[in-house]
Amino acid sequence: MRKLKIFSIVLPLLAFVFAGCSKAEEQDVDSGSIIIGHVTDSHSWHLFDYYSKDGKEHSVAVNLPIILIDDGHLEVFSSKRFHHGHAVYQGKKHNYALVGGGLEKEEIICVYGPMDISSEPAMAFVDGEGNVYDRIVDDEGNTVKPVDISITKTAAAIIIAVTLLIVIILASAKKYKVRGSAAPHGMQSLIELLVLHVRDGIVEPILGHNTRRFLPYLLTLFFFIFFCNILGLIPIFPAGANITGNIAVTAILALITFFITNFNGNKHYWKDIFWTPGVPSWLKIFPLMPIVELVGVFTKPIVLMIRLFANMTAGHIVILGFVVIIFILSNSLGMAVGSAVSVVSVVFAVFISLLECLVAYIQAFVFTMLSALYISMAVEEPAESE
Repeated sequence: MRKLKIFSIVLPLLAFVFAGCSKAEEQDVDSGSIIIGHVTDSHSWHLFDYYSKDGKEHSVAVNLPIILIDDGHLEVFSSKRFHHGHAVYQGKKHNYALVGGGLEKEEIICVYGPMDISSEPAMAFVDGEGNVYDRIVDDEGNTVKPVDISITKTAAAIIIAVTLLIVIILASAKKYKVRGSAAPHGMQSLIELLVLHVRDGIVEPILGHNTRRFLPYLLTLFFFIFFCNILGLIPIFPAGANITGNIAVTAILALITFFITNFNGNKHYWKDIFWTPGVPSWLKIFPLMPIVELVGVFTKPIVLMIRLFANMTAGHIVILGFVVIIFILSNSLGMAVGSAVSVVSVVFAVFISLLECLVAYIQAFVFTMLSALYISMAVEEPAESE
């Protein structure tokens, strides 16, 4: 019976792999573009691809709004107009094309109307119907681009994550009003456990009497990072976006901690930076130590930014790598080898996914703990000498 259960699990998996490999034989698998395309930001939310009866590949995606400011003109339209980078949209000021994606950064550029190619092939844009467009360049030869303030995949995912998080927190808070002093129940139990863990296990041991002052920010920081990390591991819309794997997001979180730390820094904090106690006077006057301490002020948020970004991105890349290797081996060594490797790849991918659940918590814990530590160093008064 046990073997039958294992076979019933593996058989659908192998059927999926055979179906995928049959399509993969038609063209080479660009593993780099597939992996990078899943972990980077874009102007549409790709869901899946399918093949019609005529053999053409079609993409199914959530089309996000494009918002451009071009020479004072506001342009608002759907990313559907670009047809996944194969069409040009005619705006009020210029024509716009979506270039890049995969290994290249996806961006919107300005182009002239359809014409016979007159520029270098690298500077031309060809749409899905074979029409050639020349890129508009400035006096220095740089491609002209509008100011892009569109709602991208990461921005949309943040809106979804914050909305869900607010609903969950408010629903848990409402239960306290309804149930009173009764024991927490359901989601309320998990939220209370995490709140007490952050307060008693992270913030209070570090900040002491300043706990109530900074606890709201640190709780918000922990829940936002943890919730975004968990959503990024669920490969089903509206989850699946690599929010904390976007360095712009981690940079903003690190900057908020940086500003809170330094705006609340007391005179002892700044004195220790510019007139470090316990070192020779010539090092203070030179001023070697103030430079070292001041550099440390700016490296702390950089460490916060890179640690969260690198760990979350690496996990997604490893999982996708185990999946993509199935199709690479199917193309190069045959479908039978790809099917055999698929079992091992999926097992490892599942293991890494479970490990990523632990990493999702650890990264939220570490980011919150270091933020609390930096704030504590800035606001703590020196101990009275006896």
